[in-house]
Amino acid sequence: MTNPRKPFRINVGFIVNNDVGFSNEFPFDYNTIKVADDLELHNLHGSAIVGRTPQGLLLTGKFTATFNVECVRCLREFEHTVHWEMTELYAFNEKFMTDSGLLLPDDAQIDLAPIIRDYALTEVPINPICKPDCKGLCPICGQDLNQKDCGHRADSNDSPFASLKDLLKN
Repeated sequence: MTNPRKPFRINVGFIVNNDVGFSNEFPFDYNTIKVADDLELHNLHGSAIVGRTPQGLLLTGKFTATFNVECVRCLREFEHTVHWEMTELYAFNEKFMTDSGLLLPDDAQIDLAPIIRDYALTEVPINPICKPDCKGLCPICGQDLNQKDCGHRADSNDSPFASLKDLLKN
């Protein structure tokens, strides 16, 4: 059972004391949950499976969630859905530690919040766009061109390739 104040903190002590190969699934299902100060997830669904290995506890998980991001064209917030899978090893000691540097805490309480945050944020595209045909903002007045056309037209001479047109005429 998870702590309601720390919903991503799971007790894995009973897995540590079992044989190699033993595993347990921890389901997560939240309408809205704040994972970190900078990330609130909506419709989070998924589960984490923690299994005992000779080196430590292997965490695998599959999740899906939505959260608000800003469109790079029109600067409006929109809900973006992400799906991710994760695999991490919580090593029993430094000898078995992987590049992620995760050690099993002495109290056998693992907080998945930082890992869930990192994996979710890595699934956001570098340039999120609210819809494929987003028109963006007018470069002259800043009007959202998805709402109405302001009438401004980009000057064809502003293009860095405008001088190449003259070569085509010859």
